[in-house]
Amino acid sequence: MKLDKIAVLIPCYNESKTIGKVVRDFKNELPEAVVYVFDNNSDDGADAIAKEAGAVVFYEKRQGKGNVVRTMFRRINAECYLMVDGDDTYSAGEAKGLCNLVLDETADMVIGDRLSSTYFTENKRLFHNTGNKLVKTLINRIFKSDVNDIMTGYRALSYEFVKTFPSLSKGFEIETEMTIHSLDNNLNIRSAAVEYKDRIPGSESKLNTYTDGYRIVKTVFGLYKNYRPCAFFSLLSALFLLISAAFLAPVLVENIQTGLVPGFPSFIAGAFFALAALQSFFTGLVLDMIAKKNRMDFETKYMECSNQLLMIKNIGK
Repeated sequence: MKLDKIAVLIPCYNESKTIGKVVRDFKNELPEAVVYVFDNNSDDGADAIAKEAGAVVFYEKRQGKGNVVRTMFRRINAECYLMVDGDDTYSAGEAKGLCNLVLDETADMVIGDRLSSTYFTENKRLFHNTGNKLVKTLINRIFKSDVNDIMTGYRALSYEFVKTFPSLSKGFEIETEMTIHSLDNNLNIRSAAVEYKDRIPGSESKLNTYTDGYRIVKTVFGLYKNYRPCAFFSLLSALFLLISAAFLAPVLVENIQTGLVPGFPSFIAGAFFALAALQSFFTGLVLDMIAKKNRMDFETKYMECSNQLLMIKNIGK
């Protein structure tokens, strides 16, 4: 099996104005790396420009960044993966530092932190800035973490992370999914501030502020349910209990005073929500046991990947 020391992975969709420069910049900064461009149905000749600049080009016909990332992770084997967008918004100057944190300090994922650098002054799309802050706040509160840039497209990743990451997203929510997966499995996450510059004139973002923003927030809550089922269903149970109490309280007060149950429909509704609360609570307990078992299985799979990488490196020697 071919194993690169460093693989630069660039998802690309209609980035003909910038992809050539991005490929050349990263080849100059990381001469030992192989630069891969995964073209996602571009119709502006971006693939030909990438090849001319020296990249190895693959194609992914299923539209969406998540689909591209899934294919990249399956096809490429490397000790360190550097994932970066093809829009020339990230500087190649920080590439070596990000990779060294994986290769020398065994980080599983190094986040290229735009938000601590130039992002808010360079990015002119107000709602993108607001969306980044919202998602960061949600995830850090839900998972009790302190990750500053959740949705950055500039990351260095270990072999173990890439080969054990269960990619489910199809679109731009993939970065959020990667971050939450790392937090839930207690992986070694590092952050490094990186320079960010806005797109050049004529180069348009493929991220839709509203539709993709909705999908990202939906992904956060969906993954919260999957990774923290006990907490999620306990909250749902508490909500059902409050609704149940709102229905039952007047009925019980009347019953204590008169011995009658005049609001029989309210009594039935309250009892129904009480049962729903009980069911939600026990559902959370059962799913929490399954989630813990999944984390145990992940640890085994992670160790197998580490041993596999060590074996491949020894064979290479």
